Amino acid sequence: MTTTVLIIVIAAAVVLLGGGAALVATRSRKQLPPATTRPIEPAPDQVAPVEDVGPDGPVEVDDTPAAVDTLERPEAPQGRLVRLRARLAKSQGSLGKGLLAVLGRSTLDDAAWEEIEDTLLAADVGVTATDELVTNLRTRLRVEGITDPEQAKAALRAELVRLVDPTLDRSLSATGAEGKPGVVLVVGVNGTGKTTTVGRLARVLVAEEKSTILGAADTFRAAAADQLQTWGERVGVPTVRGPEGGDPASVGFEAVQRGIADGADVVLVDTAGRLHTKSGLMDELGKVKRVIEKQAPVTEVLLVIDATTGQNGLTQARVFGEVVDVTGIVLTKLDGTAKGGIVIAVQRELGVPVKFVGLGEGADDLAPFDADEFVDALLS
Repeated sequence: MTTTVLIIVIAAAVVLLGGGAALVATRSRKQLPPATTRPIEPAPDQVAPVEDVGPDGPVEVDDTPAAVDTLERPEAPQGRLVRLRARLAKSQGSLGKGLLAVLGRSTLDDAAWEEIEDTLLAADVGVTATDELVTNLRTRLRVEGITDPEQAKAALRAELVRLVDPTLDRSLSATGAEGKPGVVLVVGVNGTGKTTTVGRLARVLVAEEKSTILGAADTFRAAAADQLQTWGERVGVPTVRGPEGGDPASVGFEAVQRGIADGADVVLVDTAGRLHTKSGLMDELGKVKRVIEKQAPVTEVLLVIDATTGQNGLTQARVFGEVVDVTGIVLTKLDGTAKGGIVIAVQRELGVPVKFVGLGEGADDLAPFDADEFVDALLS
């Protein structure tokens, strides 16, 4: 009897232990997440490239992280001045308002014409150009018998457009010959926004689908090369640079050499800002141009002038023009001054056109200059 009871107790214990183990296993299985048969989604940096839609249809986007994450698409140059016209009109409002206020009077006596002259001179139009405009406008109003303010405004616009001269070729000469790249040399004094202008100009060229090389020939200022390289990296343009304090002519030479080897369309060379009164620095600038032309002709020399400097900019233009044969002008900070007449004065001083204007702090705030749009902004 005792043996039988013992067997029953052992059997009961086995059952209880087995059931407890089964219960623990069951609870453990319930705590695991259910299995899934859904495909695993790739990580964000492994997402397959997609097609973007460009103006001519689908455009394949480079699937490398640099192309997707950092490369920017610059705004097309066409229409930039139109987009920025309101900003220009705001800064030049005093000139336009002053002229139109006088022309709107019922009688234009000698005092009124003197007021028009003073307004033009204050806007840095220059003495010769002011005399010419006032004489022509005064004759035109008298001969045509114009007394209506709107007709007077139209006559003023016509005379201003004629002075700004829409017949000048304002296209960027950036096409080389014999399979070599065009070479654009950018010069100017310190503080005009020269390096920024080069970076913005690179964006203009990229927007026009021209392969570009940057040459950081401003070796006196380490930050200039870093700044230029950053501009280039944003749009996928390589920068050739040298050691700080190195020979700027050598950097320019190597940049053009790289452009020829890569089959680039354009090489943009930034130079060190220099005071136009320092003959040694100006002579060195001439050397940079001569050394570059051992590789390929310089097709364009752009002089960057700060529009806020007024008549001092004309002195700079004169000296630079004597050293490197300036072919085009870039006026920066034009939205920061009411002296828009500098456009007329500097063109007359050098006999070369204003080709680009800077109208703000944005990356694409460099616009091709257009005479009609500029005058309309003055008078709007």
